[in-house]
Amino acid sequence: MQEIQYLTFRLVEELFGLGILHIKEIIEFESVTNVPMMPDYIPGVINLRGNVVPVLDLNMRFYKRKTEIGRRTCIVITEVSLGAESLDVGLLVDSVEEVLDINSIENAPSFGSKIKLDFVQGLGKIENGFVILLKIDQVLNLEELNQLQEKSNLLTN
Repeated sequence: MQEIQYLTFRLVEELFGLGILHIKEIIEFESVTNVPMMPDYIPGVINLRGNVVPVLDLNMRFYKRKTEIGRRTCIVITEVSLGAESLDVGLLVDSVEEVLDINSIENAPSFGSKIKLDFVQGLGKIENGFVILLKIDQVLNLEELNQLQEKSNLLTN
């Protein structure tokens, strides 16, 4: 099996990973502009070099609790496919850890997980345990992405 690189990050005490091909950059958390009528796990948007980027609080999405902002809190800018277009989405995480080469991936167990298995690609085996590998396109569903795209377009026009 081909070795694949994943950016790892923490939510609560869990270690998660996203394929680095989906990651554009990592930025320090600053402030987020609130947008009315967004789902509770989308605290708002940021201005990234003139572009409006929605921010998704992964702690709220997975665990129904807001991310506590600390000095290691980051926003991971990812690119999500939306039909023929793509949309940049910021993922609010407790801390970014490192890029790991993971070449052994197990199927996610159907028990014991606190997050929806739709979001999970599998469990990456690492030296001292597992990394929950996410499917970025599933973390937001298509309908929500369309709403985000429309609201982002309204904000930039």
